[in-house]
Amino acid sequence: MSDLVAAALAPPSFARDLISLTKPRIISLLLVTTIAPMYVAGTPSWQLVLSVFVGGYLMAGGANAVNMYIDRDIDDRMARTRLRPIPSGRMRAELVFAFGVLCATTGTFLLAHVANVLTAALALGGFYTYVYVYTRWLKRSSPHNIVIGGAAGAFPPLVGWAAVTGRIDLMAVYLFVIVFYWTPPHFWALALNKQKDYTRAGIPMAPLIWGERETKRNMLWYTLILLPLSLLPVTFGALGLPYFVMASALGGYLLLGVIRVMRAADFTKPAWSVYKYSLLYLALLFAAMVVDRAVGRAGLGVAFAIHG
Repeated sequence: MSDLVAAALAPPSFARDLISLTKPRIISLLLVTTIAPMYVAGTPSWQLVLSVFVGGYLMAGGANAVNMYIDRDIDDRMARTRLRPIPSGRMRAELVFAFGVLCATTGTFLLAHVANVLTAALALGGFYTYVYVYTRWLKRSSPHNIVIGGAAGAFPPLVGWAAVTGRIDLMAVYLFVIVFYWTPPHFWALALNKQKDYTRAGIPMAPLIWGERETKRNMLWYTLILLPLSLLPVTFGALGLPYFVMASALGGYLLLGVIRVMRAADFTKPAWSVYKYSLLYLALLFAAMVVDRAVGRAGLGVAFAIHG
């Protein structure tokens, strides 16, 4: 839901504005890709899961608030962002910045204290990648902004994995890479339909610089790389047949959606469909990992019971 629609549905208040600064709808997906890897990595306690959930929300929410502070000069040029607290005049820019820093600082302390220092460092790495690499540097300077800067959104699986294991191993890296390659086709599907907004804001998104045809071609290439990458954990035994079946079905539907975007004379509806489905795809893909591990552990439990 855009900020414009959200604002129309509910009258503004200070508390609601503070929550909107964190972009809770966006964070919900980030938290799925944080918490799911915890159950893939092991059997975390509910206290650890809750702490990582809160700490992850604070870190991502703080990054989103600082992002709004940095983008305050262009948010009033785009229809979907002009009703945010700063451009609408409801909140001072300095307050938004302070709120973002406070959230990130609190989140860092919580993750370091309850989980471990590596977890906090990875979350902080995601914060700085989003704020400085993406927002400050690439967003306004390169059509590759979402490709490189999108790595910020791939940190959550590392955070969840490190919280349980205290280290980063091959499976954690694969989870990072999966989110990294998912990001461009997901975001470019939105960019295709928001070209007027990005033109007004002066943001060099891919459709404006490369053209629509080249952007759609790149969406296809990234999707074709993403799908086999999502299946690779099966090849070295990290995940099993249940995940393979679910990931194949989810990825196949995503690929069909991208192909429809490429072939459509009017890509508006197909692009919106890909954008919305890609959100569901990533959430269900990580849920499939948890289901696969749960099935595997149940199978081991039965085997031990029979042979015990």
